[in-house]
Amino acid sequence: MRFHLPLLLSTLIVCAPALARPAEPAKVRVRLDTSAGPIVVAVDTRHAPATSANFLAYVDDGRFDGVSFYRSSRSRKAPQHGFVQGGIRTDARRILPPFPLERTDKTGILHLDGTISMARRSDPNSAGGNFFITVGPIPAMDAKGSYAGYAAFGRVVSGMDTVKRILAMPTGGGMGGQLLMKEVRVNSARRLDGTPHPTGLVKPWLVKSTKAEPQRAAKAANNRR
Repeated sequence: MRFHLPLLLSTLIVCAPALARPAEPAKVRVRLDTSAGPIVVAVDTRHAPATSANFLAYVDDGRFDGVSFYRSSRSRKAPQHGFVQGGIRTDARRILPPFPLERTDKTGILHLDGTISMARRSDPNSAGGNFFITVGPIPAMDAKGSYAGYAAFGRVVSGMDTVKRILAMPTGGGMGGQLLMKEVRVNSARRLDGTPHPTGLVKPWLVKSTKAEPQRAAKAANNRR
């Protein structure tokens, strides 16, 4: 059998990227180790592929390491229900490009108890590096008609006791008094399934500032006198 060499080479080149990056499992578990305890979420890559890919990119890059849960929104009628919110807040050093909203009426992933979903601004496509976890169902966050809702993309599979502990913590200040008085640190976020796929982008939040070095040197010199 004879092959046309240029055609064969071009076929191999086109196929190479697909062979180099295997498909994600349908569910990818991610463990969030926080100062309040561990939380494990199962990210639904099959039904919410874009939202899951975004979240996993933050995980695989280490962009969630050292961030925090900073918000607890409790229902006035049932304060044991609500949601907790965490992520990079407005840290531009950690943010990745935005992505199109995946509506719940398309993915079928609703805001039930223990749902993980993406926080966003008024623009439906503005979600990025902030997420929230529900305690109790919140159907008002699901898409309906012209209302885009929020992009749910998985469920908590372990650690709801930690989520509830965060929800019950004292709040005040901004966001209608919903900011945690003491933020809960996310020490690390690591996937438990599949192969990590770091973006390869720079990580400016890891670069230590050199502005303080002259001040430290001067202080050290004064201490030696």
